[in-house]
Amino acid sequence: MRVISSPNKIRQALIKYKLKGKTIGFVPTMGALHQGHLSLIHQAVRDNDITVISIFVNPKQFGPKEDLNKYPRPEEKDLALCEKAGVDFVFHPKSKDMYPDNFTTYVSVEGLSQVLCGKSRPGHFAGVATVVTKLFNIIQPDIAYFGQKDAQQSIIIKKMVRDLNIPLKIKVLPTIREKDGLAMSSRNSYLNIAERKKARVLSQSLNLARILIQNGARDADRIINRMKALIKKKAAKIDYVELVDPDTLQPLKKISKDYFIVLAVKIGNTRLIDNFQGRCLN
Repeated sequence: MRVISSPNKIRQALIKYKLKGKTIGFVPTMGALHQGHLSLIHQAVRDNDITVISIFVNPKQFGPKEDLNKYPRPEEKDLALCEKAGVDFVFHPKSKDMYPDNFTTYVSVEGLSQVLCGKSRPGHFAGVATVVTKLFNIIQPDIAYFGQKDAQQSIIIKKMVRDLNIPLKIKVLPTIREKDGLAMSSRNSYLNIAERKKARVLSQSLNLARILIQNGARDADRIINRMKALIKKKAAKIDYVELVDPDTLQPLKKISKDYFIVLAVKIGNTRLIDNFQGRCLN
C-alpha cells in the first residue's frame, strides 16, 4: 500500500493502471474509519483491480461553529485498517494541496443542497460537492463508493455526476449499524455513556415508522408526529424528521410508492443523522 499526499503524484501513479485497462475503485473518507467505511472498502476491493482511499478532513464542509478542530484523526489506525483491507493507494493530502491560496471555485448542486441538512448547515453541501469533484478529477476512478447513512450527500453526488458528465459509476451501499441499531458514524465517538444510550432513539423511531407503514399508515404527518414524540421522550433535540421523495427530497404528504424517511437529531452536543428508504406497494 502506498500513501501519497500530492495530487499530481497520485494521478501519475494511477494513470499507468488506467492505460493498462485496469479498473479503479475509490472510497472518499474523512478518516476515523469504522465498519461502515470498511464495508465500502471491501466492496471496492472485490469490484476493482486497484482500490484507492482518500483520507481528508475537508474544511470547506464545516461551518464556523462546527467540529472541524475536534474531528477525530486517528491516522495510524486508519492506515493499518486500509492495509489490512487490501487498499492499494491512500490519498492523504493536506489542506494546502486541495485548496491553494486564493481558492475561489465551488460546485453547488442547487435545490437538493438547500433542504434537510442544507437548511441547518448552509454551505455544507457546496463544500462536499467541491471536494468530491476535485477528488474525482484527481483519482479518475471507474466506481466511487458511498454509504446510505449519508443519503442526502449520495443523492447530491449522483446528481452532480450526471449534470457534469463525470465518467464514473456511483455505488451506494447499505448503512452499517451497531448491534443496538445505531448507524455507525465517526461522530459516535463524541457520545458519553448516557448519550450513547439515548442515541438508540434514532433507529427506534425509524423502526416505529416502518411498523406504522406496514400496518397501513400513509399520512406523512401522522408518521412524523409519532416519530417526534418518541424522540422527545429521550430528551433529544430534533433538527428535522421528514418523509420525502427519494429523487427530489421534497416533502410528501402521503406515501404512495418510493419514499425516504430522514432525520437529524442532536444528542447532547452531537448531531447525528439516519434514514431509511422504502417502497409502498399498496
